[in-house]
Amino acid sequence: MSKVPLPPALLEQATAPYRPLGKFAWHFARGKLGGDPAFAGLLQRGLIPARARVLDIGCGQGLLAALLGSLTGDSPAERVWPSGWAPPPTGVQVHGIELMPRDVERAQQALGHLGERARFTLGDMCTTPFTPADAVVILDVLHYVNETAQEDVLRRVRDALAPGGVLLLRVGDAAAGLPFKISNWVDAVVFFARGHGISRLYCRPLAAWQALLQGLGFAVDTIPMHAGTPFANILLVARKPA
Repeated sequence: MSKVPLPPALLEQATAPYRPLGKFAWHFARGKLGGDPAFAGLLQRGLIPARARVLDIGCGQGLLAALLGSLTGDSPAERVWPSGWAPPPTGVQVHGIELMPRDVERAQQALGHLGERARFTLGDMCTTPFTPADAVVILDVLHYVNETAQEDVLRRVRDALAPGGVLLLRVGDAAAGLPFKISNWVDAVVFFARGHGISRLYCRPLAAWQALLQGLGFAVDTIPMHAGTPFANILLVARKPA
């Protein structure tokens, strides 16, 4: 499985707002958007609809909002949009929720020019109210809380989604052997480096994630989302009935 990268023009367009914030914010944005296959995968497959209300849980410094906010309908990157990709999801509004104050501050500083198209809330996903959404994105976050909290978050996501809305949830498959162990180790290191200390990770086999979502009423598809990495990440595309 080969990795599909973001086009260079789109990567430059999405990361430019972070350049005035200093080297860390800009290089992190370029490294994450350019190296993580999820961002290109979401756009390539058209998983986020145009004009959608997007709730980004665990948004970090707002990279998804930066990517989607750069799509205006006539931006330079859109004029060289890859053939075979779904049309650009323009007119999207993103509400990001993030636990780390410094990340929220960077997101607000970098993307303030987007106005109502991007707003960010400092808060814990387990207690922060979820705003109504057409799409909810949770990338590599849910395994930091225990199983009971995971189920509560997903139940609240379901209630926040409009009929026919979609949850895009990336998880590690605990049944995947060595690739899962590698991704788990990297997660623990990153979690510690970001100031959270040492914490247990609450992971499930892919089949258990699917069963949990189906039990909440979602129709679930799976897409491998680790191309170009040594990990065992899977994107669960969970749709709420219309």
